Amino acid sequence: MTRITLYTRPGCHLCDVAVAALEEIGEPFEEVDITTDAALEIEYGERIPVIMLDGKEHGYWRVEKQRLLRDIGRAAPRGRETA
Repeated sequence: MTRITLYTRPGCHLCDVAVAALEEIGEPFEEVDITTDAALEIEYGERIPVIMLDGKEHGYWRVEKQRLLRDIGRAAPRGRETA
């Protein structure tokens, strides 16, 4: 089971930034386009990207890399900015 889910929509610049941040972290994640699910679109609307961790909302708009690493049980890489 993927622990991280990223809710996105096409044409969302912040979503692209979030994907890049998650790829940098190196944890597997599932990207879900909310426009393919009416319930998700109603729930999240313009408040995307939304980062889910273990099925619970972890944050939105920006990936807080240091917090996410801590919450998945990984220390931030030494000497690298993770904010």
